[in-house]
Amino acid sequence: MPSPRRKLAADTWGALLQVHAGLVPLIDREVREQTGLPLAWYDILLELSSASEGRLRMSELAERVVLSRTRVSRLVDEMDQAGLVCRVENPDDRRSAYCLLTDAGLRRFKAAAPIYLAAIESRFAEGLTDRQLKDLQESLLCVKGRLDRQP
Repeated sequence: MPSPRRKLAADTWGALLQVHAGLVPLIDREVREQTGLPLAWYDILLELSSASEGRLRMSELAERVVLSRTRVSRLVDEMDQAGLVCRVENPDDRRSAYCLLTDAGLRRFKAAAPIYLAAIESRFAEGLTDRQLKDLQESLLCVKGRLDRQP
């Protein structure tokens, strides 16, 4: 029999997984229907738009969007064909490449951002108070901080 603390931790973890699994498809559908962008594409555009010079090494991009390098590489290929990003060789390390946000990609990102934020509000935040959101954010950032400090 697990201790009350372990049961609480496991139940909370399960709730986090269930919420994530339930919300991602809903937000993906909403963003895709209204913008034509899959959520994974939007996430890549989001990370590139906040990066210095609108570019990230492919490995950095994969870490930020929490996808495998192979998956990110395929998505970047698709987005490159759509004109939203392009690959640029890294002049300092020929083994790596950058993913660069194009002007068209930035325009699509800016057009999609209000729809993405509205979906987060309606699907995730609407039933929570500001205090609940702040507490949840602080709790998740605490866990993330511990992860970031691990080797």
